[in-house]
Amino acid sequence: MTNTPLSVVLVSGGLDSMVAAALAREAGHRLLALSIDYNQRHLVELAAARRIAAALGAERHVVLPLDLSAFGGSALTDASIAVPKDGVVADVIPVTYVPARNTIFLSLALGWAEAAGARDLWIGVNALDYSGYPDCRPEFIAGFERLAELATRAGVEGDPFRIHAPLQTMTKADIAREADRLGIDAGMSWSCYDPVGDLHCGRCDSCRLRARGFVEAGLPDPTRYAERPDTGR
Repeated sequence: MTNTPLSVVLVSGGLDSMVAAALAREAGHRLLALSIDYNQRHLVELAAARRIAAALGAERHVVLPLDLSAFGGSALTDASIAVPKDGVVADVIPVTYVPARNTIFLSLALGWAEAAGARDLWIGVNALDYSGYPDCRPEFIAGFERLAELATRAGVEGDPFRIHAPLQTMTKADIAREADRLGIDAGMSWSCYDPVGDLHCGRCDSCRLRARGFVEAGLPDPTRYAERPDTGR
C-alpha cells in the first residue's frame, strides 16, 4: 500500500495536456491517463497521447472510444465543416468547438476516479492563449468541481474531488517554458486540428497558438509544419 495520491489525468496528446500531466507527476501523484477517441479528424493525437502516457510513467492508460461524430456540430467531428485557417478571431467561438467536450471528458474522468479511489483530476485547459471555448474558463472548472461533489457517492459522503487546471492562467509561452523546465519533449505532443499527413498544417488556430508560444518563449519549436505558421494570431 502507498500514501502517494492517485490522479486521473486527461491526456489528449496536445502540449497543454502533456504539461498538466507532467505537473501532476511533479506534485508526487501516481497517474491514470485517460484519452478519448471521439472520432476526431486529428486522430493522430491519440498516438501522441500514448507516447506521453508512457513517457510519464502512467500506471494505466485508457483510450476510451466515444464517437462524438454521431452528434456532429463541430469541424473536428464533421468532415463537411472546414477547419478555419485565417487566424484566431477574438470573442468568437470557432467551429472547432466540440459541444460540451470538456464536460463529457471530465465526467468520464470523474467516473474512473471514483471507481479507482482517486480524488484528483487534472486537465490542461487554458483561458488566455486559446480559441475562446467556454469549457476552458475558470468558472467552468469551479462549477464542475461543485457538480462532482453533488453527483458522486464520495462527494456526498464528504470525500470530495479536486479538479486541477494548473495551466488556467498561463500563456502558450508560459506552457512552452514549463515543458522545457519539466524536461519533457514537446515534440511528443500533437496540436494540429487538420493534419497534412504526419505534419501540422501550420494554419489552424491550434498551430498558430502553439507556434507563437514557442516564439514568445524564445525556445526552439520541435513541431514539423506543412506551412510556416503566422505567429501574429
